[in-house]
Amino acid sequence: MSDSETFEIVEPIGRRVLISKDEDKKETKGGIRLPDNIEIPTITGRIVTISAEVENCPELPLRQYDKVLFNPKGAIPVDFEGDNRLFVVDVENVVAVFRKS
Repeated sequence: MSDSETFEIVEPIGRRVLISKDEDKKETKGGIRLPDNIEIPTITGRIVTISAEVENCPELPLRQYDKVLFNPKGAIPVDFEGDNRLFVVDVENVVAVFRKS
């Protein structure tokens, strides 16, 4: 890959955020090993960056580095590495934000 093809940042456009998906769980807390092909309808991750539209929208409580729960069905993978964990996600697919009380 030449320098002109190197991506340095990914900036989501519209009402989207870039999320780094958490590692897949291989085992439950009780020690039960999960199969590799298990389909979990929602997954957690951390917001890497948010679009300007999301940043300027006071109704959307999403900020960079927030831990979130999101529905991966509409998530668009960003394939920069083989072990891809980056996804562009519509804010409608972010279903919860984890906050400390």
